[in-house]
Amino acid sequence: MHKILTLNKISPSGLEHFDRKTYTYGTEMENPDAIMVRSASMHDMELSNNTLAIARAGAGVNNIPVADCSEKGIVVFNTPGANANAVKELVLCALLLTSRKIIPAIDFCKTLKGEGDEVGKLVEKGKSAFAGPEIYGKKLGVIGLGAIGVMVANSAKNLGMEVYGYDPFLSVDAAWHLSRSIKHAKSLQDIFANCDYISVHVPLNSETKDLINAASIANMKDGIRILNFSRGELVNSDDMLEALSNGKVAAYATDFPSDTLIGASGVIAIPHLGASTPESEDNCARMAAFELIDYLENGSIKNSVNFPDVELSRNAACRVCVIHRNIPNMLNQITAPFTNANFNIDNMINRSKKDYAYTIIDTEENVDNSIIETIRAIDGVLRVRVIK
Repeated sequence: MHKILTLNKISPSGLEHFDRKTYTYGTEMENPDAIMVRSASMHDMELSNNTLAIARAGAGVNNIPVADCSEKGIVVFNTPGANANAVKELVLCALLLTSRKIIPAIDFCKTLKGEGDEVGKLVEKGKSAFAGPEIYGKKLGVIGLGAIGVMVANSAKNLGMEVYGYDPFLSVDAAWHLSRSIKHAKSLQDIFANCDYISVHVPLNSETKDLINAASIANMKDGIRILNFSRGELVNSDDMLEALSNGKVAAYATDFPSDTLIGASGVIAIPHLGASTPESEDNCARMAAFELIDYLENGSIKNSVNFPDVELSRNAACRVCVIHRNIPNMLNQITAPFTNANFNIDNMINRSKKDYAYTIIDTEENVDNSIIETIRAIDGVLRVRVIK
């Protein structure tokens, strides 16, 4: 029986895929085989030696101690693209909010409560303060063309915008989905120099932190409108507030409020609503469940942030899965115990991702414990398990 610990409320659309004959799940679960989590922080959590995998029902994994998990041979999954449509719709909303001063206009209307028959006249008198440009025909720069960035770019194009896309690591799958009408920006400078709006959709890491800062803003058009629905730290808040105060930036919309940004003039701070739709929660939960099921039952890895994607069709009686460091001579050491015991390896696959690697070995014979213990003892092997 596989035990799944849920750290947050997980949509039934995902949980219903666990066969209750072979799985049990809940918020109280000792020594779980796997964990499903949304936003709960796991950094202070002591992980069981039994835990094989963690599935984040969402894209970001900042709440998971990924480095520690890697060292323990725990596969960390996320669900890229499952909430893409929800985030895309909020970005499109933000395009309009930054242009038309809709929120200040609504706030203005609230002040007219109680004015009776004078409301109409006051509306006409005051509305000029909230004029803003249309997005039709304007230039949007999309930095990062993953699942969300591609959808934003295509939708903005359909709304009549001229769209520039920049992503030096554009995947083949993303390229297939990207409209041919999107202009290829060869550098960030192409985006900064040409666009009236910029939407950022890149992961947060040491290279992208403060991607939008005083220096990059200086290279942008005057009156630029910037949207950040990826991670708050991609934009330097102090530099953004300075650019808003001097008029270089006309508006900044973000799904990541901070004490510095809340209430600042020109800032539209949204309380991290990008994936807050029932459809998104269902999609993420389903994808996370499928990832865990395939890994627990077949050893297959897809959408892991710390180990390579590996899939091997199962045709043999016994499968040995080995998580190990990506160092020389590991494959020879892992296969040697099979050879020494006169075991025939029917099928095998090995893939690596940075410092770590994953090997699957299939055999028609049941692998005895001595072989498994020999592999476990190899320097650099982090976890070994057998699936029958």
